[in-house]
Amino acid sequence: MMVTIKDIARLANVSHTTVSRALNDSPLIKPGTKKKILEIAAQLNYTPNFNAKSLVMQKSHTIGLFFTSISNGTSPSFFVDAVKGVNSVINQNYNLFVRGIDDYQEFSSIHAKRFDGIILMSQSENDDAFIDHVLNNKIPIVVLNREVHDLSMINILSNDREGSYQAVKHLIEKGHKAIAIIEGISGFQSTHERREGYMKALIDFHLPIQKQYMVTGNYDMESGRNAMEKLLSLENPPTAVFCSNDDMAIGALNTAFSKGLQVPEDMSFVGFDNIASAQYTNPALTTIKKPIEKISRLGAELLLKGVEDEEFHGDKIFVETELIIRKSVDLPRA
Repeated sequence: MMVTIKDIARLANVSHTTVSRALNDSPLIKPGTKKKILEIAAQLNYTPNFNAKSLVMQKSHTIGLFFTSISNGTSPSFFVDAVKGVNSVINQNYNLFVRGIDDYQEFSSIHAKRFDGIILMSQSENDDAFIDHVLNNKIPIVVLNREVHDLSMINILSNDREGSYQAVKHLIEKGHKAIAIIEGISGFQSTHERREGYMKALIDFHLPIQKQYMVTGNYDMESGRNAMEKLLSLENPPTAVFCSNDDMAIGALNTAFSKGLQVPEDMSFVGFDNIASAQYTNPALTTIKKPIEKISRLGAELLLKGVEDEEFHGDKIFVETELIIRKSVDLPRA
């Protein structure tokens, strides 16, 4: 038989309201009373009935973590870091619901009775319809990864353009002039920002932008392999490649090795994201650290604070990227 708050109240000789406050760590309850109630609850193996609590408080106790897409363009490492960051904050009082926006044909099932708050890892402007729906349903939302211009929302992102600029600048300072880019999915804001940083670095250092050195990938290892095949088939292949994420960089590295090239002696590589495996490639991959887990954790913290305090104020927060220098870049061969 399930133990209820009323059972604990009867044994502790207090009201069920006092028990509820004690279990929710209310400062209104005296420490001695709170200690007694918690001990009785532990002895009875009391488990909160969130369904009943939800009815009373009109809360779902569910936080939604949405991606533009889980199956298309979200690398496994990006997905894991995002979920890990959010999950480290979401406490036992909430369920975490993870889904891709592209799983929905329409959004009628997303409403305030189902979600107390939503965290969106946004990668495309196509997400704007989802954001509008969430706002219209008065669900608190935090948008991560992509800049949005609605000041009512919390928006947390990294400066991808500056990060890719630093990556290409590093290659130029090492003496490279023929620098290629393996881009991400067309239409993703990260793809656009990283391309802009790449081109700005070339322009600032008076190097030509060569279209044949700009190859499209898909943010996965296989597309990195395929893009590298195209670059190596050119009459004058590049001496260095900036890859728009680490997964594509790993795929490109494998293609270079399969063609008998030595890295970094014959060709240099820089990635983006600093996924966990980047330091274990051979050679270890120089990359731009984009702290996805940190961004996700901060987003979850701010969302929960707004949900629980019932005060939600918009803010835009930039988390800096960082160049991580390892062993995959060297001087070009003379």
